[in-house]
Amino acid sequence: MSIDKKELVRRVSNRVIKETGAVEEIVDATIEEIYESLKQGESVSIRNFGTFYVRAERENWVFKFNPSQRLRKLFGWSSTYKGS
Repeated sequence: MSIDKKELVRRVSNRVIKETGAVEEIVDATIEEIYESLKQGESVSIRNFGTFYVRAERENWVFKFNPSQRLRKLFGWSSTYKGS
């Protein structure tokens, strides 16, 4: 099962009790800022989620994602996360 952007926006909208149009604008802006940061070679770290980064290898770029300890624990991967 997967969700698309429209469903993600709907769920976030319900969680924060905001109109979907406003939430969609924020989601779009967030994604664009992540794109721009990665394009500049900067990593993007989202607390309790993980870090996105790119690395130049030979003739091309490699996209990487390093999950947070909380996300690792959720899936039973080795983790030092102590939260619930």
